Amino acid sequence: MNGIRAILFDLDGTLLDSAPDLVAALNWLRESEGLPALEVGSMSRHVSRGAVGLILAGMPAAGNQQVETWKELFLARYAAKSFEKSRLYDGIPGLLDALAAAAIPWGIVTNKSEALTKPILRAVGLLDTASCVVCGDTLGRSKPDPAPVVWACHQLGVPLHETIFAGDDLRDLQAGRAAGTKTAIVHYGYGAFEIGDDLVADSEQVHHPSDFVELLGLKHG
Repeated sequence: MNGIRAILFDLDGTLLDSAPDLVAALNWLRESEGLPALEVGSMSRHVSRGAVGLILAGMPAAGNQQVETWKELFLARYAAKSFEKSRLYDGIPGLLDALAAAAIPWGIVTNKSEALTKPILRAVGLLDTASCVVCGDTLGRSKPDPAPVVWACHQLGVPLHETIFAGDDLRDLQAGRAAGTKTAIVHYGYGAFEIGDDLVADSEQVHHPSDFVELLGLKHG
């Protein structure tokens, strides 16, 4: 893909398969309410919607105060057990090696808080290799607001129009488009099912991490 000098990634559902640990935290919450566990496969589509999205999908209907209480409990549990079964998607390590070999900087733009993101990146060995990490609370504004993407490009020192932002969620494409980057939709992630045809049609299509190697014209490791 001509004219691309940097790439930004969403985290959950793009670099990291985090559904097992997130759904485990949800099931812990359900158990505390005497409810049976839910299957990871049936709940993974809600992962990109964050803690509240998972709670609304996986807990009984409740008022705002109860949802907020559940959210606090969920996040505390997840923070303690956020990297037990989560793993980088197959093909991601090779992709990042190819980017390093080509001297193409890359970064992460996630709506996860810094307190949750950095321990996971440290555990998976990416904290010191990413050129920038912008979290949901880095700026006080999160995707679909374009500000985190703009800030990430500033950190990379690469113009927006020479950067591609890849993610599996509607908010990723909205943020990238509003910021002025090119966009790539990750179909192997969690949220691609709900993205409209217009955003999909105007984005690069990624069905496996190895597709990025072809997309960016990199050499296979």
